[in-house]
This record gives sequence, structure tokens and C-alpha cells, in this order.
Amino acid sequence: MADRTDAELAVDFTAIGNSMADDLAADRQDCVDRNTQHLELMKAKSDWGSESMTATTSAISAGNGYTAS
Repeated sequence: MADRTDAELAVDFTAIGNSMADDLAADRQDCVDRNTQHLELMKAKSDWGSESMTATTSAISAGNGYTAS
């Protein structure tokens, strides 16, 4: 994989820090719901071995309890 250009780095850095504060509540809720569902699907896979799912379980609980306002 080639190194990213300065412009690509700037776009990527902005994307990972996007707080969605200016988005509609429904869009924020949809995003959290989709990400939570993805975590649930990944956690349900049976081949994780001894990997700790503590952080994943916490993230799922937080996502399921999230209500955008």
C-alpha cells in the first residue's frame, strides 16, 4: 500500500474525527444503529478463539442504549 498524500491524510483524519454534531438526529441514530448491528454480527462469529470481547460488548450496550436527540 502506497503512502497517502497530504490531501488524502487530511481527508482521512477529518473523517475519523467526524462527530456528526451537525447531522439530523435521525441520521445520527441510523449511523449508531448500523454500527451496533455490525458489532453484533462480528461478535457472533464463532472463530474468535481467546480474543476478549469486553470492549465490543460495552460498545454494543452503549449503542443499544443510544437515543439521538
